[in-house]
Amino acid sequence: MAARRLGGDQAALTTRLISALVPFRGEIVAGYWPMRGEADPRDALAAHNGPICLPVVTGKAQPLIFRAWDDDDLVSGAYGTAHPADSAAILIPSVLIVPLAGFDRQGNRLGYGGGFYDRTLQVLRDQGVAVAIGLAFAAQELSAIPAEPYDQPLDIVVTDKELIRPSR
Repeated sequence: MAARRLGGDQAALTTRLISALVPFRGEIVAGYWPMRGEADPRDALAAHNGPICLPVVTGKAQPLIFRAWDDDDLVSGAYGTAHPADSAAILIPSVLIVPLAGFDRQGNRLGYGGGFYDRTLQVLRDQGVAVAIGLAFAAQELSAIPAEPYDQPLDIVVTDKELIRPSR
């Protein structure tokens, strides 16, 4: 978390994320509203050619749902999150931009310990393909993160220094 607070080159991060999203033009992409110094996906989301949604925490130990977002006002959610109002349509993303505290080159991530993204990715991957793009500053890289059987790996990690395709 301390490394994340140091930040990095947000403009370079945005440019790399925009490039990473090009192959997914027209697809539903889930982003997130940044908090606690998280890397900010909002400018890249605005540049995406396709529907955008944001996650909603519905309850402890539950998968996330995603509501359409088109720059409308957000409401406060659980754990300090912000998300579209209940009146926004529920969408099912094929690409998820995933916030994280740390990552390694094998595609493992450290989140906040609630397991929301792991549960969500498991459900979406069981239903078909769901691409998980971790978004972080390069300073958040760790040499190795122990993975549990329920942990869902990242398919791509976008940092302000490079785009990483994890080796597993």
